[in-house]
Amino acid sequence: MAKFLADVTVAVHILALLLIGFGGFLAWRWPKLIFVHMFAAAWGILVNVAPVPCPFTALENFFRHQQGLGDLPGGFNAYYLYDTVFPRSWLPAIGIVAIIVVAYSYVGVYYRWRHRDHHEDARAHAVHLG
Repeated sequence: MAKFLADVTVAVHILALLLIGFGGFLAWRWPKLIFVHMFAAAWGILVNVAPVPCPFTALENFFRHQQGLGDLPGGFNAYYLYDTVFPRSWLPAIGIVAIIVVAYSYVGVYYRWRHRDHHEDARAHAVHLG
């Protein structure tokens, strides 16, 4: 059971990373999700720049210990991503691209929020005419 729970934790961790990277785009459709995304992004930054443990990594390590294994060598990113999904040497470029992607998604959220009244008025007017 511990292996299954460790695998589920890895899957949830990957989904959390995807939320951190692309959650701003989900907020284009569901604007209130931006607050969840902002918290997740801030937490992701904090975990990577400060000595704050990631709860998903801690949970996976707990389940690994239940199986008689040690902690993830180097942590989640080092174990699953660096030199597996992409070379470690790409980290600076990936960081820059990630910042650009998140910033672009936030500009889109702001644009959609700013223009929501106009779209709602046009929709209401079309319904009234129809």
